[in-house]
Amino acid sequence: MSSHISTHDALIYLMVTMSAVDKAMNDAELARIGRLVTFLPVFDGFDEERLVEVTRAAAELLNGPEGLDIVLEVLRDTVPHKFYDTAYALAVEIASADYNIQQEEIRLLQMIRDRLGLDKLTCAAIERSAIARFRSA
Repeated sequence: MSSHISTHDALIYLMVTMSAVDKAMNDAELARIGRLVTFLPVFDGFDEERLVEVTRAAAELLNGPEGLDIVLEVLRDTVPHKFYDTAYALAVEIASADYNIQQEEIRLLQMIRDRLGLDKLTCAAIERSAIARFRSA
């Protein structure tokens, strides 16, 4: 399955999964996905006209049997190893979008870290940078 999915698609699948994990894809999270896809270098070359299509495909996959496991496998198998920390950073970014991280989102972050074999220090640094970016005055 992952052979037909691009790195861009897999990263979007991950962001959609993070948004949906608490059963409430909110506008802040969806808007954040759109903004990230338009300006982050990892999405250079992605046809932004496909964003809705890829988002729907991710949602369909998630709704299927073992959807979460499949998304995590697609992520691991499709995204180059050098982008694993980027994938984790994107997940943290979406979890932080509404300034309220739910227990389900924390659990999914743990699953991503484990599935991608990311070390705890790298993940802690990514999480800490999100806290610093989103702190209010």
